[in-house]
Amino acid sequence: MSGKPVYSDQEFIELWKTHESASALAKAVGMDLRNIIRRKNNIEARYGAQLKSKNSTHQNVKDNPVRKELGIENGIVLVFSDAHFWPSIHTTAYKGLLWAIKEFQPKAVIANGDIFDGASISRFPRIGWDSTPSVIQELKACELAMGEIEEAAKKARHNVNLVWTLGNHDARFENRLAANAPQYEQVKGFSLKDHFPAWHPCWSCWPTEEVVVKHRWKGGIHATHNNTVNAGVSIVTGHLHSLKVTPFADYQGNRFGVDTGTLADTDGAQFVNYLEDSPTNWRSGFAVLTFHNGKLLWPELVHKWAEGQIEFRGKVYDV
Repeated sequence: MSGKPVYSDQEFIELWKTHESASALAKAVGMDLRNIIRRKNNIEARYGAQLKSKNSTHQNVKDNPVRKELGIENGIVLVFSDAHFWPSIHTTAYKGLLWAIKEFQPKAVIANGDIFDGASISRFPRIGWDSTPSVIQELKACELAMGEIEEAAKKARHNVNLVWTLGNHDARFENRLAANAPQYEQVKGFSLKDHFPAWHPCWSCWPTEEVVVKHRWKGGIHATHNNTVNAGVSIVTGHLHSLKVTPFADYQGNRFGVDTGTLADTDGAQFVNYLEDSPTNWRSGFAVLTFHNGKLLWPELVHKWAEGQIEFRGKVYDV
C-alpha cells in the first residue's frame, strides 16, 4: 500500500472548499498537484458543478464574459497582443506566430488585446490629412488574420483554446456604437465578438490559478514589475509593446511579469503619424508560456530579428 490517504468525492469536495486552490490543497494533503487537478476535473464532470477557486468567479466559465479559466497542467500557451491589424500588412512577427503554432502545437492561443485598432473611430482627433482604413476595412483585415491563426491552431491541435482578452483599442468598436447608436444594443454585429465567433472574449484569462493574462494593468517603464508584485501571481500583459520578462521572488518563490510586445511592426503604418517619427522602446514579437505539472516555467519570447526572420532560443528562423 502507498500509505497516502484516499478521499471520497465528498471528502475531497469539503477539502477543496477549505483551500479553494489546487496548489494549496496538494501541499496540505501531500498529494501530487497533477492528481489534485485531475480529481477536481473528474468531480466537476461527474456532478455537473464547478468547484470554486480563489481566482474564479461564481459564473460558469463557459458563459463568463469576464474570466476564462483553462486549467492547463502541461503544455504550451502562445500569447500575442497589439497586432493592430491593418489592411494588406502581414508582419514578420505575425508570420512567426504561425510558425510557432505549427512548431509547438499549443493548448491555447491568446490574443491579448488591441487586435482591432479602430483608427477612424478613435477619440483622438485626426492628425493632419492622414488617411486611415475604414471600420469595415479594418474588420476584414482582422477577420483574415485571426482566421489564419485559428486555422493554423486547429490544424496543430483539434481542441485548442482560442481566447481574446479585450484591449482598449478593441473597445473602440462598441464604445462608439454605444455612444451614438444605443438603440441597436444586442443587435448581432454591433459587438466586436460577433465577428470572431471562434474566439472566447473576456477581460482576463487564467491558464492556471497562478497565472493571469490580461491586456493591461499598471503603466510606465516598471509595469511588468509592479504588475506581478501587486497581483500576487504571474501576470502577462500587452499594451506597452515592450516585450520583456521581469522576474520577482518572495517567500512564495518566483513569479513573473511579462509584456507580450506587439505583433505589428514598431514602425508600422498604424503608428507613423501618431509617433511623429520619434524613437520608441518597443519590440515586435510575442510570448511562449510553458507549463509543467501546473507550474509556469521561465517565460520565453519570440522576437523579430530582421525582416522575414525571428529570433528564439538562440537561433534565427526564416518565416
